[in-house]
Amino acid sequence: MSLPEPMPRGDAAGSTREAGFGGRNPLRNSPVNYRHAYHAGNPADVFKHVVLVLLLEALRAKEKPFCVLDTHAGIGRYDLTGIEAGKTGEFRDGIGRLLEASPSSPALAAYLDLVRAENGAGPGLSAYPGSPRIARAMLRPGDRLVLVELHPEDEATLRGLFRGDPQVSIHRRDAYEALRALLPPPERRGLVLVDPAFEVADEFQRMVAGIRAAHRRWETGIYALWYPIKHDAPVERFHGELSMTGIRRMLVVEMTLYRDRPADRLNGSGLVIVNPPW
Repeated sequence: MSLPEPMPRGDAAGSTREAGFGGRNPLRNSPVNYRHAYHAGNPADVFKHVVLVLLLEALRAKEKPFCVLDTHAGIGRYDLTGIEAGKTGEFRDGIGRLLEASPSSPALAAYLDLVRAENGAGPGLSAYPGSPRIARAMLRPGDRLVLVELHPEDEATLRGLFRGDPQVSIHRRDAYEALRALLPPPERRGLVLVDPAFEVADEFQRMVAGIRAAHRRWETGIYALWYPIKHDAPVERFHGELSMTGIRRMLVVEMTLYRDRPADRLNGSGLVIVNPPW
């Protein structure tokens, strides 16, 4: 499926509220200031991780080993009882609301099971698994997880979380440099998740250049590119630039949260999936 021409996006059915990025501009020009602990488990995280689980389930359907590369790994697991999560409360409108609703959809079952497992038998939500923790839980013997994180404190936390795990390797390096250096994986089968914080103004352009270079190195890999939706114009430009890369199989999945397109907050998020496995 090819990427459509830049499209107008209609209102999402069943829209919900999201606190966004705590009132901060997601395009701020400070590349290592972002702290995801303030936003873990919010609607954008839920959306991204539900799709991530579905992609990993598709990879698990075949016996051949696969590799997952997470280019913006963060710390892997987030304390929802901590100061950061308490300050914004964004998880309450995301994973909190979803768990309270107890949906019966099979598409959500594996994801919700992973979140519940992260919290044990105790009441309430105390922790949220980031994409590294989710991906690791879905590896089989023989599969691998490669985590890339540039922020020194987050990289140290990540190493502590996965210390001694032979199926996980961790790199402190720039995400887009990692795409050039680490692809293709020896398995020649797997998924690359690219989900930057969008704190630099040219992040969309960096993603386009990154996926173009990565796809040249590994044409058959599955790529999931996450992006925020605030103003329509930057997203439409992003889609248009992707359509010019020559990559043929791309699927756009988006979740928007407001009907009236407020200018002062995040309206939702999207994923461009290259080589979707469905």
